[in-house]
Amino acid sequence: MTEDVRLRRGRGSLGFSFFVQGVTFALLVTRIPAIQDRYGISDGLLPAFLAAVPILAGVSSVATEHLVKRVPPSTVLRWAQPLVLLALLGVGAGDRMWHAALALGAFGLSVGALDASMNMLGVSLQRAYGRSIMLGFHAAYSLGGIVGASAAWAGAHWHLPLFTSYLPAVVVLLPLAFHGSRFYVSGRGGEDQGAEKGLGAGGFGLLLPLCLVMACAYIGDSTVSNWSAKYLQDVLGSSEQLATVPYNVYMVTTLIGRAVGDLGVRRFGAVAVVRSGALVAAGGFAVVAAAPGAWTGMLGFTLLGVGLCVIVPQTFAAAGRLFPGSSDTAIARLNIFNYVGFLVGSPLVGGIGDAWSYRGAMLVPMALVLVTLLHARSFGAEAARYGVRHERRSGDRAVDVGRGGNEV
Repeated sequence: MTEDVRLRRGRGSLGFSFFVQGVTFALLVTRIPAIQDRYGISDGLLPAFLAAVPILAGVSSVATEHLVKRVPPSTVLRWAQPLVLLALLGVGAGDRMWHAALALGAFGLSVGALDASMNMLGVSLQRAYGRSIMLGFHAAYSLGGIVGASAAWAGAHWHLPLFTSYLPAVVVLLPLAFHGSRFYVSGRGGEDQGAEKGLGAGGFGLLLPLCLVMACAYIGDSTVSNWSAKYLQDVLGSSEQLATVPYNVYMVTTLIGRAVGDLGVRRFGAVAVVRSGALVAAGGFAVVAAAPGAWTGMLGFTLLGVGLCVIVPQTFAAAGRLFPGSSDTAIARLNIFNYVGFLVGSPLVGGIGDAWSYRGAMLVPMALVLVTLLHARSFGAEAARYGVRHERRSGDRAVDVGRGGNEV
């Protein structure tokens, strides 16, 4: 098999893995009310159940940092993805509260390993390609989220039991994902030898700005996913049906933005793309906060999708560029702040909304997203375009010259 064919297969199989995870996560989070009803989880206890998932995922991401020093990230992902799918099925299979706790705990632990290893492979494959492809993987995730949310809507519409709703997705996606895992490309190079040298105390200081950007981006994302419907209905006076639209619009614009975002990075560089995304997202929150009615509010949520969609994939890619000899370690640590932002975002906006106003609460994630502008240089303007020191060209094709992990 030629190198080009191997890389194309690796890219396709990893893209499908991102798609599967988007479907899986959407099936879980969009059926939370049904999960609560099935297991009799009270409103007071529900936040504890929901918080346990990202906390355990963060713990698992830390463990994955050490695990990939012994086995390739491709092996971790190959086994983590089936575990995530089986845990989802377990959420729908039980009938007692401890069953839900066990299944959600398994979901959190396996999803942390999956998220970390999936982005490790994405960064190493992008380095091998020599051009920006990371946004495309996250576009596949967004597409999976749309498919999963649509399947969840159908299950709720036809009043299907959770197990019946989840089973077709698991039966179809699990064997396909496991088969596709045969073609993952790790591109590990010299990462084990460079890990401690690249990410000591000083190294983490270089990573910290990206950690802050990641957390702020996910605070913005969780604000949309958790509060858009309530905001449109309670603050802007929309109907219940119309209140379901902003999140769908947000997901669609996220998909579109990520689908074309790699072209923007190749043409203008990651710094320009990330700065533009942060400004558009901040503008979206400002429009939402000042909106006189529901349709203006939806315009704001549309801008949020366009702006936020580029930040997270480029943050992972920037970590890989900053620490080419220890990118797996950097990504595992950076991935923790994904869950930090998810944990902080919803209660932060809810607390401010209850204590003051929900319009005012929208200004907080707006300000946090603008933190990205202060750390834009961490995204590396020259290296972010690739094609300079990362690659040599043969015709129109780019081939990797940084496989040993020593190129910046």
